[in-house]
Amino acid sequence: MEWTQRKYLPHSVPLGIDPQYEIYFITVCCCPKGRNQLAHSDVASGLFETIAFRNDMYCWHARLFLLMPDHAHALMSFPPSGKPIKSVISSWKEWTAKKHGIHWQRDFFEHRLRHDESLSEKAQYILDNPVRAKLVSCAKEWPYVWFAGR
Repeated sequence: MEWTQRKYLPHSVPLGIDPQYEIYFITVCCCPKGRNQLAHSDVASGLFETIAFRNDMYCWHARLFLLMPDHAHALMSFPPSGKPIKSVISSWKEWTAKKHGIHWQRDFFEHRLRHDESLSEKAQYILDNPVRAKLVSCAKEWPYVWFAGR
Protein backbone atom coordinates (compact mmCIF):
# COMPACT_ATOMS: atom_id res chain seq x y z
CA MET A 1 0.00 0.00 0.00
CA GLU A 2 1.43 3.39 -0.97
CA TRP A 3 0.92 6.34 1.38
CA THR A 4 0.36 9.81 0.04
CA GLN A 5 2.46 12.63 1.43
CA ARG A 6 0.50 14.64 3.98
CA LYS A 7 0.23 18.29 3.09
CA TYR A 8 1.06 21.07 5.52
CA LEU A 9 -1.96 22.66 7.10
CA PRO A 10 -2.29 26.45 7.08
CA HIS A 11 -2.49 27.94 10.58
CA SER A 12 -2.57 31.63 9.77
CA VAL A 13 -5.13 33.66 11.67
CA PRO A 14 -7.45 35.69 9.41
CA LEU A 15 -7.22 39.46 9.61
CA GLY A 16 -9.52 40.90 12.25
CA ILE A 17 -9.37 37.78 14.43
CA ASP A 18 -7.63 38.04 17.81
CA PRO A 19 -6.60 34.56 19.08
CA GLN A 20 -6.90 35.63 22.72
CA TYR A 21 -10.65 36.10 22.28
CA GLU A 22 -11.24 33.00 20.19
CA ILE A 23 -11.57 29.38 21.24
CA TYR A 24 -9.91 26.74 19.10
CA PHE A 25 -10.68 23.05 18.79
CA ILE A 26 -7.24 21.43 18.44
CA THR A 27 -6.40 17.86 17.43
CA VAL A 28 -2.85 16.55 17.62
CA CYS A 29 -2.18 13.02 16.33
CA CYS A 30 0.54 10.50 17.02
CA CYS A 31 2.45 8.49 14.48
CA PRO A 32 1.83 5.71 13.72
CA LYS A 33 -1.91 5.91 13.97
CA GLY A 34 -3.47 3.18 16.10
CA ARG A 35 -0.56 2.71 18.53
CA ASN A 36 -1.28 3.70 22.13
CA GLN A 37 1.26 6.34 23.11
CA LEU A 38 -0.88 8.63 25.25
CA ALA A 39 -3.43 6.63 27.27
CA HIS A 40 -1.02 5.57 30.01
CA SER A 41 -1.27 7.08 33.49
CA ASP A 42 2.41 8.10 33.69
CA VAL A 43 2.40 9.73 30.24
CA ALA A 44 -0.97 11.39 30.88
CA SER A 45 0.10 12.87 34.22
CA GLY A 46 3.26 14.25 32.61
CA LEU A 47 1.31 15.76 29.72
CA PHE A 48 -1.29 17.24 32.05
CA GLU A 49 1.51 18.85 34.10
CA THR A 50 2.86 20.52 30.94
CA ILE A 51 -0.63 21.71 30.00
CA ALA A 52 -1.18 23.29 33.43
CA PHE A 53 2.33 24.79 33.39
CA ARG A 54 1.74 26.40 30.00
CA ASN A 55 -1.59 27.75 31.26
CA ASP A 56 0.20 29.25 34.27
CA MET A 57 2.88 30.77 32.01
CA TYR A 58 0.20 32.27 29.68
CA CYS A 59 1.48 30.34 26.67
CA TRP A 60 -2.11 29.30 26.07
CA HIS A 61 -5.35 28.92 27.95
CA ALA A 62 -6.43 25.29 27.74
CA ARG A 63 -9.94 24.72 29.01
CA LEU A 64 -10.17 21.02 28.21
CA PHE A 65 -7.59 18.47 27.07
CA LEU A 66 -8.47 14.85 26.38
CA LEU A 67 -5.97 12.14 25.52
CA MET A 68 -6.96 9.23 23.34
CA PRO A 69 -4.51 6.38 22.70
CA ASP A 70 -3.12 7.93 19.52
CA HIS A 71 -4.30 11.55 19.52
CA ALA A 72 -5.32 14.44 21.74
CA HIS A 73 -8.18 16.93 21.57
CA ALA A 74 -8.25 20.33 23.23
CA LEU A 75 -10.29 23.48 23.56
CA MET A 76 -7.99 26.44 24.03
CA SER A 77 -7.31 30.09 23.36
CA PHE A 78 -4.01 31.89 22.94
CA PRO A 79 -3.08 34.98 24.99
CA PRO A 80 -1.19 37.75 23.22
CA SER A 81 2.45 36.71 22.96
CA GLY A 82 3.46 37.58 19.44
CA LYS A 83 3.94 33.87 18.75
CA PRO A 84 1.83 32.18 16.08
CA ILE A 85 -0.47 29.35 17.19
CA LYS A 86 1.61 26.93 15.13
CA SER A 87 4.74 27.89 17.06
CA VAL A 88 3.03 27.47 20.44
CA ILE A 89 1.67 24.00 19.61
CA SER A 90 4.88 22.90 17.88
CA SER A 91 6.96 23.91 20.90
CA TRP A 92 4.73 21.82 23.18
CA LYS A 93 4.90 18.84 20.81
CA GLU A 94 8.69 19.08 20.61
CA TRP A 95 9.09 19.22 24.38
CA THR A 96 6.66 16.34 25.04
CA ALA A 97 8.31 14.25 22.33
CA LYS A 98 11.69 14.61 24.01
CA LYS A 99 10.41 14.21 27.56
CA HIS A 100 7.92 11.37 27.02
CA GLY A 101 9.11 9.74 23.79
CA ILE A 102 5.89 10.55 21.96
CA HIS A 103 6.04 10.37 18.19
CA TRP A 104 3.74 13.10 16.93
CA GLN A 105 2.56 13.47 13.37
CA ARG A 106 3.80 16.55 11.63
CA ASP A 107 1.45 19.48 12.14
CA PHE A 108 -1.96 19.49 13.87
CA PHE A 109 -5.58 20.32 13.11
CA GLU A 110 -7.14 23.50 14.42
CA HIS A 111 -10.64 24.86 14.04
CA ARG A 112 -11.76 28.22 15.42
CA LEU A 113 -15.19 27.96 16.99
CA ARG A 114 -17.60 30.26 15.19
CA HIS A 115 -20.56 32.11 16.64
CA ASP A 116 -23.01 29.37 15.72
CA GLU A 117 -20.96 26.67 17.43
CA SER A 118 -21.52 26.01 21.10
CA LEU A 119 -18.52 25.61 23.38
CA SER A 120 -20.45 23.14 25.51
CA GLU A 121 -21.46 21.07 22.46
CA LYS A 122 -17.84 20.92 21.26
CA ALA A 123 -16.67 19.98 24.77
CA GLN A 124 -19.25 17.19 24.92
CA TYR A 125 -18.14 15.97 21.48
CA ILE A 126 -14.56 15.73 22.80
CA LEU A 127 -15.60 14.04 26.04
CA ASP A 128 -17.67 11.48 24.12
CA ASN A 129 -14.71 10.51 21.91
CA PRO A 130 -13.67 7.52 24.09
CA VAL A 131 -17.28 6.31 24.10
CA ARG A 132 -17.52 6.51 20.29
CA ALA A 133 -14.23 4.57 20.13
CA LYS A 134 -15.77 1.94 22.45
CA LEU A 135 -13.01 2.39 25.04
CA VAL A 136 -15.52 3.11 27.84
CA SER A 137 -19.29 2.90 28.16
CA CYS A 138 -19.73 6.48 29.43
CA ALA A 139 -17.55 9.58 29.18
CA LYS A 140 -17.09 9.89 32.97
CA GLU A 141 -15.19 6.58 32.98
CA TRP A 142 -12.35 7.92 30.79
CA PRO A 143 -9.41 8.86 33.07
CA TYR A 144 -7.28 10.76 30.55
CA VAL A 145 -9.01 14.13 30.61
CA TRP A 146 -7.87 17.45 32.04
CA PHE A 147 -10.03 20.48 32.86
CA ALA A 148 -8.73 23.97 33.64
CA GLY A 149 -9.05 24.85 37.31
CA ARG A 150 -8.92 21.29 38.60
